[in-house]
Amino acid sequence: MQSRYFAAKNVFIDSVDVEDYIQLGSSVSAYEQLLHSIEKPLKMILVFGRPGTGKSIILNQLYQNQKYKKDIHYFEAPSASDREFFHKLFKIITMSELPQNTEINFSILIDYCKSLRGSREIIILLDESQLYSGELMERIRLLADTRVIKFVISLHKTDNEELIAKEHFQTRIWEVIELKNGSIEDVKNYIHKKLLKKNLFEIANTIRHGHIKTLYKLTKGNYREINKLLYTIFELYEYYDKNEPLKINYADFSKRIIEMAGIKLGHIHV
Repeated sequence: MQSRYFAAKNVFIDSVDVEDYIQLGSSVSAYEQLLHSIEKPLKMILVFGRPGTGKSIILNQLYQNQKYKKDIHYFEAPSASDREFFHKLFKIITMSELPQNTEINFSILIDYCKSLRGSREIIILLDESQLYSGELMERIRLLADTRVIKFVISLHKTDNEELIAKEHFQTRIWEVIELKNGSIEDVKNYIHKKLLKKNLFEIANTIRHGHIKTLYKLTKGNYREINKLLYTIFELYEYYDKNEPLKINYADFSKRIIEMAGIKLGHIHV
């Protein structure tokens, strides 16, 4: 028989599926800011934040909500090569396929974009932009200057990427949307809403304020780390439920299991 913790574990698989999106005060505010930004006459918009703060899911949510309203396209992962990127972009801009081995004349592409000014506004959502080459980013900037393609660029906030952001975008970006780790209240709502969404009421009710404080302390409110920690916690629960059920109290969330998961993931050093 399947353990009662199997479903709880799978709730916290890291995903950018909008079906798994949990509305929190900070994420709703960031989404509304992004939605407002794409209506402005901006060439480039930067979505900035530490890994695990929800950049990918906010781009995916924007795409899913706007794809039937706007000429909007989501590049979920960087292309394998600059050529692949431009073939994909060429198809969007010209609405026609380009033979695979054909090289794109970038100057002609720029001129073609300029010819569309006033008749089309294309929005390109670029996730994981820190993985693009410097040369490609320069060409993206030139395409943005045509004012036909508006780029929404998601970038990790690390010391190195912060420098890259300043170098690449400081003269072209008018809007920066920064995503941050959640507060204790955000973490509480995130965990409870994720479980309640899957009708796991009994398990959600065992996770009380003291447990939330411990989980927040271990993850610093980073949603990716919360997912990893809760997945590991429920994986341990699943093991004990199947093999040693007398060692767990089903009515209370175990601090011991939280600590075991924290040690396993390196949040706690012994």
